[in-house]
Amino acid sequence: MTPYGDLGLHDQLHADLGDHRWAAATVTPAGTSLAAHGMDLDATLEIGSVSKGITGLLYTDAIARREVSPTDTLGQHLPLQGSPAAEVTLAALATHSSGLPSLPSLGLAVGRTAKWLITQANPYGDTRDELLSQVASTKLGVQGRSMYSNIGFQLLGHATAAAAVMPYRDLVSRRLAAPLGLTSLIVPTSQAELGPGAVIGRSRLGRVAQPWTGEAVGPAGGIRMSVTDIARLMQALLDGTAPGAAALDPVADFIGKDTRIGAGWITSSGANGPITWHNGATGGFRSWVGLDRAAGSAVGVVNARTKAPDAVGTRLLASLTGA
Repeated sequence: MTPYGDLGLHDQLHADLGDHRWAAATVTPAGTSLAAHGMDLDATLEIGSVSKGITGLLYTDAIARREVSPTDTLGQHLPLQGSPAAEVTLAALATHSSGLPSLPSLGLAVGRTAKWLITQANPYGDTRDELLSQVASTKLGVQGRSMYSNIGFQLLGHATAAAAVMPYRDLVSRRLAAPLGLTSLIVPTSQAELGPGAVIGRSRLGRVAQPWTGEAVGPAGGIRMSVTDIARLMQALLDGTAPGAAALDPVADFIGKDTRIGAGWITSSGANGPITWHNGATGGFRSWVGLDRAAGSAVGVVNARTKAPDAVGTRLLASLTGA
C-alpha cells in the first residue's frame, strides 16, 4: 500500500501498525505532521468513542451558552418522563457516573454483539426516538460510581442538541466543524451518506466491517473525520480555541489509578506528565487521541482494523514531549 504525508512519521509507525490502512497526526509547537498508509490524508475514518470527547466539548460549550446546566436532568431536555434515566443529571452522564449501563438491556447487548461478531453488521442503526424508547425501561445501577456508558453519552449528546433546538449532527456541524474548519467531519445516519472518500474498516481477521452509522449512536461513537481534521481539532484543543475546551479539565476521579475525567476526556499519568486522552473502537476501526497539554503536543492515530493503536500513540506522544 502507498504511504502518504510525512514519510519520516510514516516509517516510524509502520513497524507497529503494519501494512494495513491507518493514519496518524502529530502536533507540536514546531508544527503538524501527517502520515497515512493505504489511504489519502483527507479520507474519512470512524473515530469511535473519540466521538464522546466531541460530545463533551459541545456539552461544555452549551453550559457556557447557558443552554444547559450540569445539574439539569435528562427529563428536562428529552421525553423520558417516568423513566429512571429521566432523573439522571447531565454532569453524571459527562463523567460516566450516572448508573446507566453501556447498553439499554442485557438482551440487547448480547444480541448486538452476536450480530456484529457473526456478520460484521452495524449493530447501531437506531434512530434517536428508538434509543429513547429503549432507555425508558432501563434500570440504573449505583449512581456516583464510575461505570463507562455508551448510552449515557448518546443521551448527553441528544439532550445537549435538544437544548439548542437542533439535531445532534447539526450541533456538531454548526458549533464545532464550521468554526474550526473541519470540512470532513460528518455524523452519518446511513451508509448512503458516507461519500466516496470513506475508508471501510476490517476486523482483526481481515473481514470487511459494515460502517457504524445511525442517528442514535452519533454522540457516543458515530462520528467520522479525516486525519487532517483530527490534527486541526488537536491544535484547537491545545491552544484553547476549540468550543468547550474546558471539557478537558478533570473534575472527578475515574476508573484506574491516578485517573480523572472531565466531560468525557480522561486524564492519566504519562511518562512525562499528565496525558489527556480518549480512545475508540468500532466494528472495523480503532482510534486514540492524546494530548500533553503542558508541552503543547498531541498525537492522533486511527487504524482501519480492529487492532488498538493506544500503545503506539502513547509512545509517540512520549517521544515528542520527552526531554
